[in-house]
Amino acid sequence: MNKPSTNVLIRPGTVEDVETIYAALLRLGAHIGAHQEITSTADDLRTYGFGEKPAFSTLIAEVGGEFAGLCLYFPIFSTWMGRPGVYVQDLYVEDRFRGRRIGERLLRRIARECRKAGGAYLRLSVDTDNETAKAFYERLGIAWSRYEQVQKIVGDAFYAFADAQEDGEPK
Repeated sequence: MNKPSTNVLIRPGTVEDVETIYAALLRLGAHIGAHQEITSTADDLRTYGFGEKPAFSTLIAEVGGEFAGLCLYFPIFSTWMGRPGVYVQDLYVEDRFRGRRIGERLLRRIARECRKAGGAYLRLSVDTDNETAKAFYERLGIAWSRYEQVQKIVGDAFYAFADAQEDGEPK
């Protein structure tokens, strides 16, 4: 196993990092062959991540002052465990910095922060075809959940669902 880089700086992302964060998300989408699925903009990240009520947080990894990777995450809660946790939405490490355990360091940092806040778990989802990522998470002990499956509704279908009137609901 590769040793961690000793010159890695991990810091919270700031609004000044938005363009870098967005560019990394675009590269992540291209890496997994889903770039066409990305409809967000840098302004969306600025508004929803660094506005009045941030919907997410980021950690940035730098090596020698250069962007090396990021982790975008937000708090969640398990009613079954009765404990808070953290959901990792995006984990990305630049190709030239892979193999230096930067992704592991980002995840461990978030896990530590979550634990300090009373959290008891970390959750994430993996692109079904990303075998490298699956092996990486398994190696870290982040196992596939055999009893859960992600379901989602997006775009026009979501808007129609949200806007539909329920029986007996005033119009």
